[in-house]
Amino acid sequence: MLPEAKSLLQTIVSRKGKESASVVFATILATKGTQRSDLYVFDGLISAYLESDFVSDAIQCFRLSKKHKIRVAFDACKNILEHLMKLKSFKLAWEFHKEILECGYPASLYFFNILMHKFCKEGEMRVAQSIFDEIRKWGLRPSVVSFNTLMNGYVRLGDLDEGFRLNNAMEGSGVLPDVYTYSILINGLCRENRMDDANELFNEMFGKGLVPNDVTFTTLINGHCKNGRIDVAMEIYQQMLGQGLEPDLITYNTLIDGLCKNDDLTEAWDLVDQMTRKGLKPDKITYTTLIDGYCKEGNLEKAFEIREEMIKESIALDNVAYTAIISGLCREGQVVDAERMLREMVTVGLSPNDATYTMIIDGLCRKGDVRKGFKLLKEMQSDGHKPGVVTYNVLMNGYCKQGQMKNADMLLNAMLNLGIFPDDITYNILLEGHCTYGNREDVDKLRSAKGLVLDYASYTSLVGSLSKQFRHRFGR
Repeated sequence: MLPEAKSLLQTIVSRKGKESASVVFATILATKGTQRSDLYVFDGLISAYLESDFVSDAIQCFRLSKKHKIRVAFDACKNILEHLMKLKSFKLAWEFHKEILECGYPASLYFFNILMHKFCKEGEMRVAQSIFDEIRKWGLRPSVVSFNTLMNGYVRLGDLDEGFRLNNAMEGSGVLPDVYTYSILINGLCRENRMDDANELFNEMFGKGLVPNDVTFTTLINGHCKNGRIDVAMEIYQQMLGQGLEPDLITYNTLIDGLCKNDDLTEAWDLVDQMTRKGLKPDKITYTTLIDGYCKEGNLEKAFEIREEMIKESIALDNVAYTAIISGLCREGQVVDAERMLREMVTVGLSPNDATYTMIIDGLCRKGDVRKGFKLLKEMQSDGHKPGVVTYNVLMNGYCKQGQMKNADMLLNAMLNLGIFPDDITYNILLEGHCTYGNREDVDKLRSAKGLVLDYASYTSLVGSLSKQFRHRFGR
């Protein structure tokens, strides 16, 4: 009558609650008589505590059973381990795993590997290493999965030397590296920009009869794209196709990004056509990358076409897409449209960053509308932004170019009151302005300002001013 017994145990546990294991265990032990049902009763009690999420009570039941020399089924121990893993109590799981092994329960390489993987993900490499070292102690041999798991943990944390040491140890123990092994090491080499070494390892795979998977190919493609070697990345892409592998969206996006950064928008668009024919739909990353590429190229018409396509596909533009468009518009002098895009950005619930505001302020100042630039600065502040020295420098430069030195000086004082410290560029802008529109006393005052480092720009400004005074004096 196991279901009825289980129901009774669950009732007892729910009534007694948490931290009741010792009392309930003692009561059952005292009343069990000579019945040989220990295995079912105490296994059932452990299960009842686990079902109530009282994992510490379940562990206590196991320890009390061990103390009274009552055998608990291995399945009950596994259930405790699995529960601890679900709760992400990995250290407790590892301690309990060692505890049950010391009681003579069978060791499982699978569980060693799982625990290692969890600690590697948490960056707890010391614990992961100790688990790996324990494998042989319990009569097991580390598999390629064991080595790969630990190797991946070290490489992800940037310890590539330890990754290669493990690779050598693996081969020394007769365990052959697999595709995943090579992928881990190639990824580590790519992250350190050691592309020649990554290529060598890639070719070594082929020499050992291992065919790289799509992850390996994409890793190498990404590495070459980041290093500006789009030509090599495209060769690897063709090699990937030759192996009968189908690139996924991540691979295509990586290549499209590399081509856009290389100003090869035509080939980037060709890749979009290729992926579309293969049934892959461009996502937000694809569209945003293309928008950024076309804006930098100055082809705003094409950028806005892609924007319309995104809207049609119900893909919302994010901060990156809006910033790319605003940057492109400012670069082309279309500051009114740039400001309109800023308003649209805010309307859809996005928050422009300081750089986006600064680009538009700079565009307004270049157009001579410093007043509107100042208004946008105040808007930034009212929206909770704290403009930095770069934003103030842009606006100050606008004032100085128009000869509004009084407003420029006021802006400097406002900066100081807000605790924003001017840099050399600030002073050089003011020096240029006062040399052109101010008087000698203002120039001397600026030259003696605390923190000013006279560089080539300020020197030439001063010489230019003096030359102008000299020419005026002698009627030239």
